[in-house]
Amino acid sequence: MFTGIVEEVGEVVALRDHGTDRTFTIAARMTPELRVDQSISHEGVCLTVVSVEGDRYEVTAVKETLERSNLGSLTMGHAVNLERSLRIGDRLDGHLVQGHVDGTTECIGVKDEHGSWSFSFALPAEEKLLVQKGSICINGVSLTIATLSDRSFNVVVIPYTFEHTTFRRMKPGDRVNVEYDVLGKYVARMLAR
Repeated sequence: MFTGIVEEVGEVVALRDHGTDRTFTIAARMTPELRVDQSISHEGVCLTVVSVEGDRYEVTAVKETLERSNLGSLTMGHAVNLERSLRIGDRLDGHLVQGHVDGTTECIGVKDEHGSWSFSFALPAEEKLLVQKGSICINGVSLTIATLSDRSFNVVVIPYTFEHTTFRRMKPGDRVNVEYDVLGKYVARMLAR
C-alpha cells in the first residue's frame, strides 16, 4: 500500500528481457536503504526488489504488468517516480494507493498557470470511477481531479510536485499510468450487483 507521495525520481540505467518478463535496473539515492523483497512503486506500479547493489537495484515486471502500464515503453535514461510502501503508523498525506495500475491514458494538454500547471488527460473507458474533486493516482502521484468533462479530465499540479516528479517532463501524447481510487472501485462493484 502506498500514498501517492513520490519520494524520489530514479533513473532506468539498464533493461534485460527474459522470456516475457523485463528486469529494470534503477539508480536511486534511496537504494542503500532498500532490501530484497521490498515493494516499491515505480510510476505507480508496485514491483518487488530482487537485488540491491551500491546505488542500483533491480525489479522485474511480468508480461501483464508491461501490457497494462507504461512500463513496457520505458527505455534507458527514463525517469521514474519512486515511493516505498506505507508503514503502519505513518501519516497518509496522499490517498490509499495499491500500486495496482488499472490502465493507461494519454496526456492531451499541459498548461502553465503561472504558479501551477494544469494537465489534461483523455477520459478513460472507466470514466464512471472518476469524480470531480475525487482522488486519482497518475504515474504514482496522488492528485485531485480538478475538472471532469465528457471527453477529458484535468488535474492541477503545484510547483513542488512539478519539480520533484516526472510531471516536469510530461508532454501531450505521453501515456500515463492510472490507478482509480480503491474506495470508488468497491462502490462501483457493489452498485453493479
